Amino acid sequence: MFGGKSMRFLRDWVLPIIIGLLVAFLVKTYLFQVVKVDGSSMQPNLQDSERVIVWKPAEIKRMSVIVFDAHGEDPAATQSVDYVKRVIGIPGDTISYNDGKLYVNDKQVPQKFIDEEQRTSGTGNWTLESIANKYGWGKSPKKVPKDSYFVLGDHRSVSNDSRYWGFVKKSKVMGVVKVPFWSNNAKAKKNINDLATD
Repeated sequence: MFGGKSMRFLRDWVLPIIIGLLVAFLVKTYLFQVVKVDGSSMQPNLQDSERVIVWKPAEIKRMSVIVFDAHGEDPAATQSVDYVKRVIGIPGDTISYNDGKLYVNDKQVPQKFIDEEQRTSGTGNWTLESIANKYGWGKSPKKVPKDSYFVLGDHRSVSNDSRYWGFVKKSKVMGVVKVPFWSNNAKAKKNINDLATD
């Protein structure tokens, strides 16, 4: 039988620890998680080794920056690995790129969040159909499929993204990236936190 001291120990120490661990698990699973950016594909807006918040309940919109598990999406990802990219197309969108200009549903999308060199270097001219045929990742898609997203890195010339391996399934997405309040980079906060559109 438990004595009075044992009961107090359980009440004062063990129970709070268990509750704390449970709360931390629930927050990490359903609300938010802090992750570290790995690589330069989201420069100039996110830097290598920068820590950001992934907000899990957030709605994914065009221009949202997301974290997703690339295993099963990118053939080069032979195990679970998180990628950070910007959502360019949501289900049903048509996408094309011509002379450094991005078009979604035949409307030019301003890309003021990156400079001219990043908009043009290594981008070329393409449609969903042409890059799918070129890189062999799809059956000549005209639109982004249901429950999928088309993503690009902001640093277009170095980013390994949907151009090369196709769409990201909704089930693979961890959540939407937010630059935290403690960051001193006001421009990055605007270009990551505030650009999402319907």
